[in-house]
Amino acid sequence: MRPRAKDSTDSRTVKGPKVPDGFFLAKAQSLAAFDQKWGKEPVCGLDEAGRGPLAGPLVAAAVILDPKITWLGLDDSKKLTPQKREELSAFILERALAVGVAVKSARDVDRLNPLGASLLAMSEALEKLSLKPALALVDGNQKPLLSCPVVTVVKGDSKSLCIAAASIVAKVTRDRLMLEEHLKYPVYGFDQHKGYGVAAHLAALAKYGPSPIHRLTFRGVKPLDSESLFHDLKD
Repeated sequence: MRPRAKDSTDSRTVKGPKVPDGFFLAKAQSLAAFDQKWGKEPVCGLDEAGRGPLAGPLVAAAVILDPKITWLGLDDSKKLTPQKREELSAFILERALAVGVAVKSARDVDRLNPLGASLLAMSEALEKLSLKPALALVDGNQKPLLSCPVVTVVKGDSKSLCIAAASIVAKVTRDRLMLEEHLKYPVYGFDQHKGYGVAAHLAALAKYGPSPIHRLTFRGVKPLDSESLFHDLKD
C-alpha cells in the first residue's frame, strides 16, 4: 500500500474530520514531540489490530509520517469513531511517506498464537515499506524481529504520532476485511462486532458452529465437527 508521490517540501496542515483544531493541534504536537525525542529520522510506527477476536485475520501496519505535516486528529484508534478512523486512514495513506500492511489469517493465529502472529505481521509490514526507517516504535512491550533498531512503547498508540497512525491503518484495514467476511458468513454478524466475543457472536457460534475464519484454538470456539454449518468448507 504505497501512497502517491508528492512534493516533499509541502508543509500544509492536513486535517482529518471536522473537530476543534486547538485541541487536536496540542495533541498532535505532543505525539510528534514523542517521536522526535529519539533523534532519528525517519521514524516508523508499528501496531496491530485483531489479536483478541474469535474470528478473522490479524492485521499489522507500519507507517512513516511526513514530519513537515501537522497531523491533526491522530490518536489511539480505539478512541476514534469508525467514520473518523476511515477519514484519517485515507489521509495517512495519501500523505504518509510510506505505509506497509501485513495480514495473518485465523489459521496463522492458531498456528503461531496471537503474540507470535502479531510479531511476524509487524515484521512483514515493515519490510513492505518503500522507505527504510532509522528507528521503529512498536506498540506494546514485545519486540518483533526487525531490520532496524526497535523501541517498544506501552500504550504507544496514545503516546506516539506514528504508532497512532499505524493503529488507525491497521484497524480500518481489518474492519474492511471483516465486512467482506460478513458477506460470506452473515449469520455471525461480523459487520457488527468484527469477530470479537460479544454475546450475539457466542450465540451464533453455539447455533451454527465455527466458520472457516474462526480461530479454533480460542476459548469459546469449538472445533469443526459434523454439526458445523460450514464443516465442509476449507480455509
